[in-house]
Amino acid sequence: MTALTRVRNWLAAKRRFEFVATVAMVVALTAVGGALVLLPKSALHVRPVPATADAAVPSAPADPQLPELRRSMESYAPVVTRQVCAADGRLSVVLGHPYQRDDVDALAGDVGAAVAAVTQLWGTDWARDAVIAVASDPAEFAALTHQTGEVSDQIAAASVSDPFVPPAQPTGQRIVFSAAAGRRLGPEGLRETLRHELTHVAARAVTADGSPQWVLEGFAEYSAHRGSGQTFAQLAPTLIAKARTGALPADLPADEAFAPTPGNDAELAYEQGWSANAYVAARFGEPKLVELYRHLATGPQDAPALDTALHSTLGIDHSDFVARWRDWIKARASA
Repeated sequence: MTALTRVRNWLAAKRRFEFVATVAMVVALTAVGGALVLLPKSALHVRPVPATADAAVPSAPADPQLPELRRSMESYAPVVTRQVCAADGRLSVVLGHPYQRDDVDALAGDVGAAVAAVTQLWGTDWARDAVIAVASDPAEFAALTHQTGEVSDQIAAASVSDPFVPPAQPTGQRIVFSAAAGRRLGPEGLRETLRHELTHVAARAVTADGSPQWVLEGFAEYSAHRGSGQTFAQLAPTLIAKARTGALPADLPADEAFAPTPGNDAELAYEQGWSANAYVAARFGEPKLVELYRHLATGPQDAPALDTALHSTLGIDHSDFVARWRDWIKARASA
């Protein structure tokens, strides 16, 4: 046998070996793959892929009013949006226009703490989220709040909802800030106004039109300033100045005193409303304040109805309440 023949025979044998080895490897891998497929999952040690931050947050349905609200606002100027998702998945949305980005960002940064603060006072029986819009001008503010006629420049914000009949839950609730609100109020004022209006949103389901304004607005003012650390004189400078001259309120402020009309001291009315609610919280506790709101927010209250609500909640009648409230103001004025 020549050397050439021996080489050819050796190569042929090697090719046969490689073929057999390849077939054996394929069979072995197939068998292993099949065994892995049939292996129970509990026997596999699989390290899960860490969840992303977005995946860890429960998804929340968008408020049904948002598409129409956005279309309405886009008729005035382009719209920018900030979404704020709470730990429980509840979604709040702030809308404004590009040149209002600072106000939009500020409100988005405050809304989580505002929802938590209002819930701590009022309770959990509300949506616990917010839709907030910043209007570009008085015309847009009027459109977004369904107002007719001229809008007072004293109004910084308003909360609105679709018409509803209790016990149905309100829909279409939103808070609308005026174009000048951020500039006029500053960061702290914007934060307090957000909490004020958010309190109206939280309480809307149990609030009937025509209820006493000292209850509705005073309670919202108390909620807005709760925990701020501000003094009585800082929160009610007009009221405290009058009290120091001996001019204490003769009675709870009338509804018309809260109207922001020329010649009307609405600021004093709001301070009086706040102080009446703050007095109840300080003397009887916040749960009693919330209970009193629920009693008195059911519609117009005549004198007998007011006496009944005050007596059943606080154990005193209207005249006793006013006398004790006046003494409380006087004590703080002389402090």
